[in-house]
Amino acid sequence: MNEEVSLAYVQASAALLDLPLDEAQAARVAAYLARTADMARMLDEAPLDVADEPVALYCPATFPESLP
Repeated sequence: MNEEVSLAYVQASAALLDLPLDEAQAARVAAYLARTADMARMLDEAPLDVADEPVALYCPATFPESLP
């Protein structure tokens, strides 16, 4: 995502949510948004197999027989 597109998105979102952002604030938010989108894209493009991301096992804690 380039900064021009992310800036337009931030400005539109701020207007929709009635958030008062000046140009400098919107530019900083847009820079972080573009950086985050680039990181997410890199993760999406990583070749992962099913075995590369195992599911965590759920092990419930034992319940005490009697409570004090």
